[in-house]
Amino acid sequence: MTQNTGDVQPPTKADLFREARELITSNAQVYINRLAEAVAIQSVSTDLSKRNACFQMADLLNQWIEDLGGKSEKVLVGFQELDDGQRFDLPPVILAEFKEEGKEKPTVLVYGHYDVQPANKADGWSSDPFTLTEKNEMLYGRGSTDDKGPILAWLWAIEVYREMELELPVNIKFCLEGMEESNSECLADLLHRESRSDGFLVGVNYIVITDNYWITTNRPCLTYGTRGVASFECEVRGGSQALHSGVYGGCIAEPMTDLIQLLAAVSNGGHGNIDISGCRKEDCEPLDDDEKDLYEGISFDTDQFRKEAGNVPSLVGDTATEVLMNRWRYPSLSFHGIEGAYSGHGLKTIIPGSVIGKFSMRLVPGQDSKKVEEEVEKVLRERFSQLKSSNELRITSSSSEAWLANPKSPLYQAGASALLKVHGIRPDFTREGGSIPITGTLQKILKVETMLLPLGASDDGAHSENEKIGKKNYIQAVHTLFVLLEEIDRIHQTMGKQNVSQPRKKGALGRLKDIWYGLS
Repeated sequence: MTQNTGDVQPPTKADLFREARELITSNAQVYINRLAEAVAIQSVSTDLSKRNACFQMADLLNQWIEDLGGKSEKVLVGFQELDDGQRFDLPPVILAEFKEEGKEKPTVLVYGHYDVQPANKADGWSSDPFTLTEKNEMLYGRGSTDDKGPILAWLWAIEVYREMELELPVNIKFCLEGMEESNSECLADLLHRESRSDGFLVGVNYIVITDNYWITTNRPCLTYGTRGVASFECEVRGGSQALHSGVYGGCIAEPMTDLIQLLAAVSNGGHGNIDISGCRKEDCEPLDDDEKDLYEGISFDTDQFRKEAGNVPSLVGDTATEVLMNRWRYPSLSFHGIEGAYSGHGLKTIIPGSVIGKFSMRLVPGQDSKKVEEEVEKVLRERFSQLKSSNELRITSSSSEAWLANPKSPLYQAGASALLKVHGIRPDFTREGGSIPITGTLQKILKVETMLLPLGASDDGAHSENEKIGKKNYIQAVHTLFVLLEEIDRIHQTMGKQNVSQPRKKGALGRLKDIWYGLS
C-alpha cells in the first residue's frame, strides 16, 4: 500500500484560532506599548485647552488604520463658539472601512470613542493618569478601558488577519468619535446623514459596541439591554440674596423648604418603587419565562456588590436575581445634590435665596422618556401649587430612551460562541443599569442587529481614579474579536442558507447550542 503524501489538509478553524492565539500572545508587549502611546495623548473633550490633543488622537488612529490597509476619513462635524467669539472645532469623527472589493460579505459596524474623562494625579491617582503603568498584571491609565483599549483591540485583531495572510471574513466599518464624554455633540446628525442614499453607513448588517464592562471580574458576558435616563433640575427662586434666619425666618416662603417638599413628592413610594404614572414597577414589560432563564447561573456576588458600594448595610432585594432586576430591569430614582445650599462644615443659619435640586430617573423598555418628563413635571407643579408659595418654580429636563436587544438573535449567538472559544466558559447574558444612548440611536437609524460586547472587568474604574484594564483582558480582547469576525461570518452564512433552502425548524435557543458546542 502506498501512502498519498501529496494531499495536504487545509487548516481547520481550530488550527487558525490556535495560531492566532500564539501570535497574539507573542505580540502582547507590542499591543501594550501602543496602548501606552494612545493613553499618553490627553484627549479630554470637555477641556478646551486639550482640544488639540483630541485631534492628535484622531490622527494617530487614522494613521494606524491606514497602515493596516483600511480607508479612513476624518470628518469635521461642527464647532463650539464661546461668549467671547472664540471658535473651537469639534474633534473629527473617524469613518473607516476595511473591505474586499467585488466580494459579497456581511458588514459589521464598530462604534467607539477616543476621548476620555479629565484626570489629574492630585485627584487620587496612584500614578500619572496619562502614563500607562503596569502593576499586578493591570494596566493603569486614563482611557485604558474607556474606550481606547477596546478600540485598539479591534485594530490588532485586524492586524492578526494581515500577519496570518488571511482575508477578513467580513467587511468592517468604524465610527470613532471624539465627543462621547461631552454628549456626542453633532454625532446624531452625522449618523442620519450617512445612513441615507449612498452614505457611509449604507449596507451595514450588524453593529458591535465594546464600550461597557462585565458584571464581575472573572466571567465574560454579553449585554442585551441598557436603561435610559431622564435628568431633572428643579429650581425654586425667592429673593436675590441669602438671608439671616433670625431676621427673616418665619416671615418669608423659604426656597429650600419648598424644594424639600417637591423632592419628597417625586420620591413618594420609597425604595424600590416610584409612585408616578408610567414609572412604577408594574408599568414595566412583564417578566416571561425566557427572560427568567437568563438570570439562572449568572455569576454575581451580592455581598461583594454590597462591599463595593462602600459597605452599605444592605441591598434592595432578597436574592441575587432580585438585586439584578432592580439594577437593570426596573426604573429607579436618584437624588444628586442641591445647588445653592450651604454645604460647608459646622452650623449655618442662612436662608438661601434660590436652590436647585438635581435628580434623575433610570428608565426601562416600555417607558416613553418624554412622557416620563411630562409626568414628573406634572407632579412637581401640582405639589408646588399646594404649597401656595410666592416663590418661582423652574423645571428643566432631558432624557434618552432605554435599549433592549434579543439575546437569542444570530449576532448574540456569534458573540457567545466567540467568548466560549476564547475564555472556555459560557458568558452571562446581562443588562446594564446605566445608559449608553448611542446603542439605541444606531439601532434605530440603521435598523440592524446591535450587540454590546464588554471587554473590561467590573472593577476597571472607568471615569474614576486609577482607571485600568487587566493585561489579560486586553490581550484576550484581541483574540475574542479575531474569533468574533469568523463567527459572524459563519452565522450570517447559516442564516442565509436557511432563508433560501428551508424554513427554520429550530428555535433560536437550539441554534445557540449548536454554535456554542460546535468548536471545530
